[in-house]
Amino acid sequence: MTDSTLRLPAEWEPQAAVLIAWPHAGTDWADRLADVETTYVALAAAITRFQRLIVVVADGDLRAHVQQQLDTVGVAKDQVRFVELPYDDTWLRDSGPITLRDAQGHFQLTDFRFTGWGGKFGAEQDDALIGGLVDAGVFGKAGHKRIDWALEGGGIESDGEGTVLTTWRCLKQRHPEQSREQMTAMLSQSLHADRILWLDYGYLEGDDTDAHIDTLARFAPGDRIVFQACDDRADPHHDELQRMAGELAVLCNPQGKPYELYPLPWAKPIVDEGRRLAASYANYLIVNGAVLIPAYGDAADDEAAKVIAKAHPGREVVQVPCRPLIWQNGSLHCITMQLPAGLA
Repeated sequence: MTDSTLRLPAEWEPQAAVLIAWPHAGTDWADRLADVETTYVALAAAITRFQRLIVVVADGDLRAHVQQQLDTVGVAKDQVRFVELPYDDTWLRDSGPITLRDAQGHFQLTDFRFTGWGGKFGAEQDDALIGGLVDAGVFGKAGHKRIDWALEGGGIESDGEGTVLTTWRCLKQRHPEQSREQMTAMLSQSLHADRILWLDYGYLEGDDTDAHIDTLARFAPGDRIVFQACDDRADPHHDELQRMAGELAVLCNPQGKPYELYPLPWAKPIVDEGRRLAASYANYLIVNGAVLIPAYGDAADDEAAKVIAKAHPGREVVQVPCRPLIWQNGSLHCITMQLPAGLA
């Protein structure tokens, strides 16, 4: 480990809660708000079976509306906390805190600059979200460290033991003036990581994030990596994802042992008004005792659940309908941010 005892926990470590922001008419979900709310209600019901849920809402009217929605599916009120704050959109994986912790249970909320995925969208309110949550007392006495460098939570994967996995395509888009060595140094320092592993290949059509790692490959316990594969040679993703699979095959853990790889099945193309949508099964969320996985109404949904269950033994697998989410180019993991046990 690095000199500091701070580290970036793995997602499968014990959690206090999951953080989400509810869609409303002032967000980009406005045109299909009723559809996407079905996903949020199902997600809230699934999370609160296992742990607490913190819901950011824009105002009191939205809070009352969300409470009514959750009441209809029997979500326990004591499992949900509401926080009223302004926000541009609901992708909290990228605008929420990246939380480091030390061996004594102290926390640091690492607050990187959020640029709307490289300036694609307005993000002023989202960039201020972590500060607003801190001011609201959501995180108790946790430290808050602002870092003036663009990074989103969906762009990094941690094994909890000092290794971070990321993609060159994304980070190079955010920081075109910096070399890989410079970015490796920044990631190592800010995330207190010993190793930064880079993937040069892998992308999904309809993805605004420039190949976030959480749409492509995920660490799992026991030196495993779950990744999105493509076995359809006629699909434009085939060659790129095959090359990514080859990159993953040569990665090793700190002891020099190759990772055990778990390829995910490929959903048939989902097209909306002529636009291909990014339906990745790698975009799942780990919670206490369970894995919540995206379902797209595809024949591959059940097979993906089986693969993820094997990679995360001992956890219940819960499918959450996520087809409405991919209309806005993200999925289940993208709209959530887990908070480590003891933080909230």
